[in-house]
Amino acid sequence: MTETNQKTPFLKSLTGQILIAMILGAMLGILIHNNYDEETAKNFSGYIKLLATVFIRLVQMIIAPLVFTTLVVGIAKLGDLKTVGRIGGKALGWFFTASLVSLLIGMFFVNTLGPGKGLKLGNLDTEAAAEVTSKTENFSAQNFVEHIIPKSVFEALATNEILQIVIFSIFFGLAAASLGTASKTVINALDKASHIVLKMVNYVMKFAPIGVFGAIAGVFAIRDVDELLITYARFFGSFLVGISSLWVVLLVVGFLFLGKSMSVLLKRIVSPLIIAFSTTSSEAVFPKLTEELERFGIKDKVVSFMLPLGYSFNLDGSMMYMTFASIFIAQVYGIHLDLPTQMTMLLVLMLTSKGIAGVPRASLVVVAATCGMFDIPIEGIALILPIDHFCDMFRSATNVLGNALATSVVGKWEKE
Repeated sequence: MTETNQKTPFLKSLTGQILIAMILGAMLGILIHNNYDEETAKNFSGYIKLLATVFIRLVQMIIAPLVFTTLVVGIAKLGDLKTVGRIGGKALGWFFTASLVSLLIGMFFVNTLGPGKGLKLGNLDTEAAAEVTSKTENFSAQNFVEHIIPKSVFEALATNEILQIVIFSIFFGLAAASLGTASKTVINALDKASHIVLKMVNYVMKFAPIGVFGAIAGVFAIRDVDELLITYARFFGSFLVGISSLWVVLLVVGFLFLGKSMSVLLKRIVSPLIIAFSTTSSEAVFPKLTEELERFGIKDKVVSFMLPLGYSFNLDGSMMYMTFASIFIAQVYGIHLDLPTQMTMLLVLMLTSKGIAGVPRASLVVVAATCGMFDIPIEGIALILPIDHFCDMFRSATNVLGNALATSVVGKWEKE
C-alpha cells in the first residue's frame, strides 16, 4: 500500500528518515562509546534500545490479524473450487516449488558465506544461547506436528502462535469458498478488515526511524565502528549474491518454458520492475502489472486469478530473504542451527509466509515471527532494519518478476 504517484521529498520519506535516524544513532552511539566507560555505555545501550523494543512489539502486535485476514480472503476468493481446481492446482504447484527453491537459495548462501558469524555482541547471553541450541537439537517431528495444530484459535491468537493461525485460516478459507455466495458477507468484512490491518502496517512502519535510532545507538555504544560497518557490508553483499542467483534461476526457467517470448515479457515488465524497486512494494505495481501481462497476451481471466493468488503465495524474493535473515540473526547470537532444524524452519517459513501481502517490509513481520518460534532473540531484526530497505528494493522487484513469470507460464499452459 505504497503511494507511487506522489513525489515525496527524500528527507521526508520513510527511507530518508531511516537513513537519518541511522546516522544520528551511529553518531550518538560512537560519542558514548568513545567518551564513557564500558559500564556506562552498557547502561546507556540498555535504555536507548527500549525505542527499538517498542517498535518490535508493534510489529508483533499486527502479526496475527495480518496473517488471518489476508490468508482467509485469499483462499475464499478462489470461488468454486471445482471450476478453479485446474488452474489453482497448476498455480499452487508452481508457487510452492518456486518458494522452496527461493528458501533453499537463501539457506545455502547464508550458510556458505556466513555473514553473521564472528559478530560478537557485547550483551550476548551465552547461557541462553546454549539453552536455545539444546532445544533446537531436540526439535522432533512429533513435537512439530503437535505444535502446528491449534487446540483453540483464540488461544493461538492470544499467544501469537502464527503457525496455528495459518492452519486455522486455511480451513476457514476453504470452508468459506465451498459455501460460495453464502459466505460473501463474512469474506467482504474480512477483506475490509485486511485492508485496515495493512494500513496499520504502514502506521507501524512510521515508528521504524525511532526504532532504528535506538537500535543503532545502542549497538554503536558498545561496539567498534569498523566491525559494525564490516558486518553490514558482509550482510548486504551476501544478500546480493543470493538474490542475483535467484534471478538467474528465474530467468533460466522462464526461457525454458516461454522460449523467445521471455524477452518480450521482460520488455513488458520493465516499468513494473522499476516501480517496485523504487517504492519497495510489489503490490504498488499490481494494476500496471495486470495491464502489461494482458498486453503480453495472457487471458484476462487467468491474470485476474493468478496475480491476487500470487501476491499471497508467490513472493520469491521475500522467501529467499526470510531464510537468509532468520539464520543470519541466529549466527549473530551464536545460535547453532543444525540441518534438520533449518529444514524445519524452512517448512515453517513456507507456511507462515503465505497470505502476507507484498507490502513494504512485510518480510520483517515473518522473520520476527519465525525467530520467536525458534527462540532466536527477535531483537535481532533491529540489526538488519537499517539495511533492510535496500534489501527490500531487490526482493520487491524479484517478487514482481516471479509473479509475472508464474502468470505467463500458467497462461501459456491454459492456451495449450
